[in-house]
Amino acid sequence: MSTPDNWRKSSYSGGGDGNACVEISDRPTHISIRDSKAPAKAILTFPAGAFTLFMEALKTPHPSAMSPASVGLNPQASK
Repeated sequence: MSTPDNWRKSSYSGGGDGNACVEISDRPTHISIRDSKAPAKAILTFPAGAFTLFMEALKTPHPSAMSPASVGLNPQASK
């Protein structure tokens, strides 16, 4: 697979010069993302359909990162 050449910055680039973000390159068959501060380093490439699942997974809190209270448990009840 060739390296995409149509990179664009995320719309969530932050303030200032906007370099605290990722860049994305989308093609009909795959989507690639990279760190805008280190574009020559690693690039993540996904089949087009898998990218949506990847983004949804990033938005969903992992159960191990949740506090007992955030999932409806009362830690005081077990004492």
